[in-house]
Formats: sequence, C-alpha cells, structure tokens
Amino acid sequence: MTASPTLPVATSRMRRIRGLLVLPCLLLGLAACSSSKDDKPYVEQPVDKLYNDAADALDKEDYKTAAKGFDEVERQHPYSQWATRAQLMAAYSQYQDLKYDEAIVALDRFIQLHPGSPEIDYAYYLRGLCYYEQISDVRRDQRVTEQALASLGEVVRRFPNSKYARDAALKIDLTNDHLAGKEMEIGRYYERQGMTNAAIGRFRTVIEKYQTTSHVPEALHRLTECYLSLGLIDEAKATAAVLGHNFPGSEWYMDSYALLVDKNVRPEDSSESWISRAWHSVF
Repeated sequence: MTASPTLPVATSRMRRIRGLLVLPCLLLGLAACSSSKDDKPYVEQPVDKLYNDAADALDKEDYKTAAKGFDEVERQHPYSQWATRAQLMAAYSQYQDLKYDEAIVALDRFIQLHPGSPEIDYAYYLRGLCYYEQISDVRRDQRVTEQALASLGEVVRRFPNSKYARDAALKIDLTNDHLAGKEMEIGRYYERQGMTNAAIGRFRTVIEKYQTTSHVPEALHRLTECYLSLGLIDEAKATAAVLGHNFPGSEWYMDSYALLVDKNVRPEDSSESWISRAWHSVF
C-alpha cells in the first residue's frame, strides 16, 4: 500500500500549531512570574498610619510618595473621615510636585464629590493656583491664563469672605495685567508692520477691558501715535488729554504731548470721543 502523501504535511502543520500554542503559554508564564515579583501584596494598614506616613513624606518634600500615600488612604478606607481630607492632600502633593494637570483632575473630583466640605473654598483656590502657576510669557498662547482668571474669579465670587479670597483677588489683578501685556505685545507688532487699524483694536482692548493694569499709560500713548499717523487729530487730542489727566507725570504723556506739539495742537478732552466715554464709564 502506498503511503499517503498528505501525512508529512499534516504532521508538520500540527507541529507548527503546537509551537504557536506553547509560545503564548510561555509568555503568560513569564508575565505571571514578573508580576508576582514586581507587585507588592495588598496589606491593609490602619488609616491613621497611612495618613501620617503620607504626611511625613510631604514634610520631607517627597511629593510623589506623599501623593501615593494619600491615595492609599482613600483606597483602603474610602468611607473614613480621613479619606475626604486625603483626597485634598493628594491634590496638594501633586501641585507641589508640579503635576498640575493631575492635581486639577483630583480637585475637580473633590469639588464634585464634596461640595459641602468646610475646605471647599481651599479646593477652588488650589485649582486656581494650578492654572496660575502655568501662566507663560506674553508671547505664547494665553489659554491657561484665561483658565486661571476664571478659576480665581470663582473663589472671589463663591467665597468672598474666605481667607483665600484676598490672595485670589490679587492674583486676578496680576493675571489681568498679563493679559493686557499680551494685547500690547500684539498691538506693538501690528503698529510696527504698519497695520494701524489692527493695532488700534488691540490698544483699545487694553483701555476698555484692563483699565486698572499697568499697561494703560502706554496703550493711551500708542493710540495717540496711531491716530496721528492716520490724521485723526481730534481722537489723538482726546486720547492725550485722558493720558495727561490720569498720568500727568508719566513719560508716556510727555512723549504724547511732544507728538501733538509737532502737529501744532494740544491735548483736548472731547465728550464725542470714544476714549472719553469709555474712560468715564469706569471712573
């Protein structure tokens, strides 16, 4: 009887199949061994020990260990009175470790879960700080600056009597100054490029939105420059008048005054000018 020619092929195929089956088993076995060596066994500890160990790590400025320790308090004892405090302390540890995004996520969760907590004002304040600390220089995108402004504004609005409200208000002023600086940076660029109308729009934004910032005197001077370059003498005179009335000793007023003198005109207030209306509507 002649041997079947398909038998060696079948046998070879079976060997390959067995090899494929053995390989995953070996990999799973290795993974199990690795997992058993690396993973620490779960050991429940008293809540006060977990919390105090995390607090000790925080005192030593070992923020990563502290954050993990406070997270462990909540994981092992989620219904204890320590757990709520640990959530907030974990977020604070992440903030100190410059892990701002992680801290914001933790604080959002705390705010959602514990709106009636006696420390809710601090949670809002700390979230504002997380955004505030990420503010970049004026040449970059200012999205995080806007987020800082909104978050700090919530502290002042929701908790006006909180001990954190005053510092939040101070940081709001600094944040607004930063945003005004961004507008000035863009406005100066437009003016240098000869895009005068675009520059005026930016300088007007500083006057209309950020009148209490340090950039206002320069913005008024730049507007005077722009109006003169466009031949809008009345607007230039009115703008310089506002500058001289509110910042009479500033170098910006001296420069604006000199520009007007070169045109044989003087600063002159005008009730018909937008600058007078905008200024008097605030002050």
